[in-house]
Amino acid sequence: MLPNPTLDQLQVFLTVAESGSFSAASRVLNRAQSVISYTIANLEAQLEMPLFERSGSRQPKLTDEGRVMLEDARRILADLQVMRARVKGLKTGLEAEVAVAISVMVPVHATVEVLREFRDRFPYVSLRLDTGELGTMMELVNSGKSTIGIGGAVVKQDDALVIERIGHSFMMPVAAPTHPLAQLGRPLTLADVREEVQLVVTDASSLTNGKDFNVLSYKTWRVSDIATKHQLVRGGLGWGGLPASFIMEDLQKGRLVPLPLDAYDQSEYPIYAIRKLDNPPGPAAAWMIEAFRSRLSHCPNQADFKAAVEMFNPEEKRLAAE
Repeated sequence: MLPNPTLDQLQVFLTVAESGSFSAASRVLNRAQSVISYTIANLEAQLEMPLFERSGSRQPKLTDEGRVMLEDARRILADLQVMRARVKGLKTGLEAEVAVAISVMVPVHATVEVLREFRDRFPYVSLRLDTGELGTMMELVNSGKSTIGIGGAVVKQDDALVIERIGHSFMMPVAAPTHPLAQLGRPLTLADVREEVQLVVTDASSLTNGKDFNVLSYKTWRVSDIATKHQLVRGGLGWGGLPASFIMEDLQKGRLVPLPLDAYDQSEYPIYAIRKLDNPPGPAAAWMIEAFRSRLSHCPNQADFKAAVEMFNPEEKRLAAE
């Protein structure tokens, strides 16, 4: 007789493999450990092959056959999640509330435009909006607090998430025009910035805890959010990288100046729409994703951005030519 494992058996198998032990799986699934062991034994009997090596170690270790079966189990359970999501989407009408997490890296003008149109299109749908840096957005979606996330910095791949690229952005090192680095009037080196205070955002997310991005100075001031960093940089208290779209007006009006610092990574990075696989967006949330995609897919690239700034800032044009 061909094996006919149940979905429950496959879920228990996957949980044991991912949690590392039968006891850990029992806690995750809120079942007695004896039930976990019995379920795995029945699955092995049906498949007529051992899935775990139990001798010589207190922790179960996947056999070669078990590793192959694990991939099949993941695929089958993922397909089940997709089916459940489709059923939920077919049965669900317009949401009572849309919970969205938006990264500070998303251009502010795009966020304002999308939310203004959302208000007009869905006047009876409540909105819960969270903003944050780096991994915070992913944690909000993963925890279920936010239905969808819009932003960059996907710092951890997760099969439970649907991640779609919908646009791009980039960071730019800047300082106040009175800052010593802005006064040098030439391309900057690492030696120039090492002893100058760099303002750095400390992300509250556990996904990026202890990680630094583009930190070049020996002296750092750490702040909790991008808005505070923006104000301190404008006040001349240090230099730092800020989302280009966030500071366009400051650059055009001369409140900030770009720093010609090749050591600072200004590569374009993608902006994503993120949601949980088993929690598909309703009509209003799905509209919001597409609205952000429409606006962010046409964001200016670095060349367009610099050209727009140079129209208002001849000094930047002169430095770029040197």
